[in-house]
Amino acid sequence: MTIVINLDVMLAKRKMRLNDLSDAVGISIQNLSILKTGRAKAIRFSTLSAICQVLECQPGDLLEYQPEQDAG
Repeated sequence: MTIVINLDVMLAKRKMRLNDLSDAVGISIQNLSILKTGRAKAIRFSTLSAICQVLECQPGDLLEYQPEQDAG
């Protein structure tokens, strides 16, 4: 199971930079960058809620499930 984070897509749609989101949400640029690049292992609901509020989107706009492909 793979969860893909589409934060970069939503930032582009809202014409917002990561720095601006960091200031608005109160989360460090480093932590948002980890989330944006898909290296995050978890996200707090409070963080997800704050990002959705600033970007005016739903959690499903940021998170996407992609099933793993069988190798054989």
